[in-house]
Amino acid sequence: MNKKAISSVLAASVLSLSLGGQLFAASTGFGDLNGVTGQEKIEALKKDGRVKGVSSVSFNPEAVLTNAQGVQFIASGLQLSLAAITFEAGKVPTAHDLFPAADDEAWYADAFVNAHFNGVELPESIDPSASMTKEAYTHYLMQAMEKAGNLPLINIKPREIADEADLTVDYQGSIQRALVRGIAKLDANGEFHPKDEITRAEAAVMLYDAIEFLRGKLA
Repeated sequence: MNKKAISSVLAASVLSLSLGGQLFAASTGFGDLNGVTGQEKIEALKKDGRVKGVSSVSFNPEAVLTNAQGVQFIASGLQLSLAAITFEAGKVPTAHDLFPAADDEAWYADAFVNAHFNGVELPESIDPSASMTKEAYTHYLMQAMEKAGNLPLINIKPREIADEADLTVDYQGSIQRALVRGIAKLDANGEFHPKDEITRAEAAVMLYDAIEFLRGKLA
């Protein structure tokens, strides 16, 4: 597998993701976003083809994000692809090859493959239909955006997280970087609530902010 060109290709694609000019765009047709925090960001993502609703007129913002939806958000939103990767004998592993619980005929199959080969460390045992936690989504999103933007390692002053003891150890670094970069936020009590299920609206807003962060860095 040859990855030497992947960083430049991904960086160029991320530069095309600017959504700032669309933030106040006209309604995209979702009828269930009124009063939802981040409504304009979600509509901008939809208008730019980065996220899809559960139907043409419904986003279902308060629904819990599934693993399949979360991976699709990340892969589609950051335009992850296999364009810069070659495989031995030209055979691309399928989603089911990589993740036994995944269905190769499902709508999310390509997203799982693209995410895997673009630095998102999804567990082999992942269940696409299971709900995704806030800490898992943050970890996967940060892995994807850091690879897509070829972001350098940074020294950060760790934020104090009131419920830090609840974090999965392997996710701590990603969560700290997400907080420092403004992709994730703590609540009024300084808690992250890592094990909470993340909603579709919350995940979409984080995706928007990740794309805009990369646009600022790569512009």
